Amino acid sequence: MARGQRVEIDGSESVPSFYGKELRFQRERARLTLEQLVEGSFYGATYLSEIERAQRRMPPDLARHVDRVLGTDGYFERCCEDVRRARRRGHAAYFERILEAEKHALTIDEWCPTVFPGLLQTEAYAYALAAAIRPLEPTEETDVKVAARMARARIFEEDHAKPTYWVILHEALVRQPILAPRRMAEQLDRITGLVKRRRVIAQVLPASVGAHPFMIGGVKVLTFADAPPLIYTESLHSGHTMDDPALVADYRKSYDLLRAAALAPQASLALIESAAEDYRNGKHSL
Repeated sequence: MARGQRVEIDGSESVPSFYGKELRFQRERARLTLEQLVEGSFYGATYLSEIERAQRRMPPDLARHVDRVLGTDGYFERCCEDVRRARRRGHAAYFERILEAEKHALTIDEWCPTVFPGLLQTEAYAYALAAAIRPLEPTEETDVKVAARMARARIFEEDHAKPTYWVILHEALVRQPILAPRRMAEQLDRITGLVKRRRVIAQVLPASVGAHPFMIGGVKVLTFADAPPLIYTESLHSGHTMDDPALVADYRKSYDLLRAAALAPQASLALIESAAEDYRNGKHSL
């Protein structure tokens, strides 16, 4: 988007969009620029602009600053928690920081040994996982979670190049038939399609590789143009985000060793395509 180009906001689209539209209305009614409104806060004009366009959440301290400058009697502070909950609807609270970070990451590296990562899942795969984890959950609650997961994947449909997404998958995961063969083929086709469109880079860690640096657990590594990197790890009902520099360095070193042990991208693509054909032809095997 060119600098200074105005983007109209549809306040009916979502709670964050409504909030952002009201923020812009109040700012313009006060005849303040973005720079003038954030003056005296710890945030920049770009950050505020992204809140107006529902691309970032409003931090409570910035909401208090905005209310004070605009004289809005605490409106933006009172409502920012509602907007925050709406933004993470369908996602666990512990995932909130990463949900926001994904949209602004320069690179995302992910190692997934047991399930395909959320950004790459088909709807059928996401439903299968949800049913396995919470078999008695009401259908409408599962629908919300799956829809939220599918919405995350829109990051690959944007025109801009960010983020560079690089995933490493274990071969056993590629060959594990947790869906009907046709659906498994579709899940693998989803990945190969993104690879061929140059939206993601995928590598496969061969089952024959033996011991490797990430024998225990998966990891997501995010880097940014204007912020320190983050590490995210997840278990069944919890997730943990880390930004300690020493710990981040250790994780990144281990991830680099894992990447070195994986098949090259072209060989990985061929393996995934072959597995998809096996599913289609009824020849899949663990």
